[in-house]
Amino acid sequence: MSLFAVQGISKRYGGVRALEAADLVVEAGRIHAVLGENGAGKSTLIKIMAGVVAPDEGRMLLDGGPVSFASPAAATAAGIVCIFQELSLIPDLPVADNICISNPPRRFGFIDRAAQRRLATEALARAGAEDIHPLARVSDLSLSRRQMVEIAKALARRPRILILDEATSALTAADVTRIYAVLKRLRAEGLALIYISHRMHEIAELADECTVFRNGRSVATYAAGSKTDNEVVELMIGREVSHAFPPKPPPSRATDAVPRLELRRLGWGDRLEDISLQLHAGEVIGLGGLDGQGQRELLLALFGVLRGTTGQVLIDGRPVRIGGPSDAKRPQVGMALIPEDRKTEGLMLPMSVGENLSFAALPQLSRFGVVDRTAEREAIDRIFKLLAVRSDGTAPAAGSLSGGNQQKLVIGKWLLTSPRIILLNDPTRGIDVGTKQELYQLLRRLADEGAAILFYSTDYAELIGCCDRVLVMYDGAIKRELVGDEITEHALVSSALNIAAATASTAAAAAPARS
Repeated sequence: MSLFAVQGISKRYGGVRALEAADLVVEAGRIHAVLGENGAGKSTLIKIMAGVVAPDEGRMLLDGGPVSFASPAAATAAGIVCIFQELSLIPDLPVADNICISNPPRRFGFIDRAAQRRLATEALARAGAEDIHPLARVSDLSLSRRQMVEIAKALARRPRILILDEATSALTAADVTRIYAVLKRLRAEGLALIYISHRMHEIAELADECTVFRNGRSVATYAAGSKTDNEVVELMIGREVSHAFPPKPPPSRATDAVPRLELRRLGWGDRLEDISLQLHAGEVIGLGGLDGQGQRELLLALFGVLRGTTGQVLIDGRPVRIGGPSDAKRPQVGMALIPEDRKTEGLMLPMSVGENLSFAALPQLSRFGVVDRTAEREAIDRIFKLLAVRSDGTAPAAGSLSGGNQQKLVIGKWLLTSPRIILLNDPTRGIDVGTKQELYQLLRRLADEGAAILFYSTDYAELIGCCDRVLVMYDGAIKRELVGDEITEHALVSSALNIAAATASTAAAAAPARS
């Protein structure tokens, strides 16, 4: 008898079919991966399992008996806990308060702070995050560390079934390694784990079984490792995959012409040091290195978000001062930033798809301070069709779209400004394989049309497949430039660890002794 089963579950939102007769069987002591494009029904399925929404049809079985959950608290009481992709933490509270917020330990009717801190410390250790202090304020933590707190919060509830929705998408490489060990230990302890990820190497590393969803239906269940990546992707998108990345232009593409963007000794406190680079029109330059080595700060500094930067920025050979995002957006600069967190930094979720798309371009769509609604509608429709946004028109709220389609909105709103320089901060985090391929094709097309693109990614495959050059950062500085065939996973990893530089330094120091 399986621990948990979903049988014939269906769910509709108005005229939109989110799930149609979906099935899933989960065994104790196993990791079951759920795969599918954004919008395939995965999120709706786990919301039903976690008691967030109720199904229209079908049933769920726990230990062989039928169950239904009227609320997330009811699901948690039954031992089903979900770690959603979007964090549920309260930034202004300490880590310990967040971990124990639903059921804090009490003494004489008051919260027992000592016991709460002890429970939080144990949960953090169980999640492999012993380095996070339980009294640290969540708002002071990086996105990766917040994700580790979210995982600890789930483990503190002692689940029988743990659902992870893109739980590693915001993690550093070191944290991902820790989570692998944690999940394997939980499996050995007899937990059932449902693992949703778009990273195929994670599925290969962790999963025992896999179920593929497409268009709201469960289309295949198979033993992990029994199908190739291409076969899995074909199941997910319903068509054959020819290639993941578009072909790159020849290396001569970056000419000796005046660079579209040039940095000379850019610095910011102790986070950025002596950054110099040239980016030409038509180029896609990647930013590599381990997470947290200054890549995000570099993009924010270029867009005018950071105060107190030093050095010089040149656009088309002319020095410019970018004192804020409004300066970066000026036609003379023409810069756009695709931020790291689409929900909090890129979109206004309660507002409509159309309003989000046109927001950044309103100055270009206005005359004497009045928006030309006809021009706005034409521009919105053009971008909506160009990016093939999956939505019932442009009227629904942006928050109702899947993650991949929300990311399309973030990119689309900046395309309406006709940017000359595009800065991308890990733009494919948490989106499906099919949408990723669409974005790769779009980036190359934008470069072919003359845009200059600076692209930070935590995925080495993207840097190898998309970029003409890769600048590897370490400790806030550019340590190595890789060009063409030099862009390999081995070179990216060794440069990210600063191994080549350390080896050269050691050899230089040893040379006098040998002589």
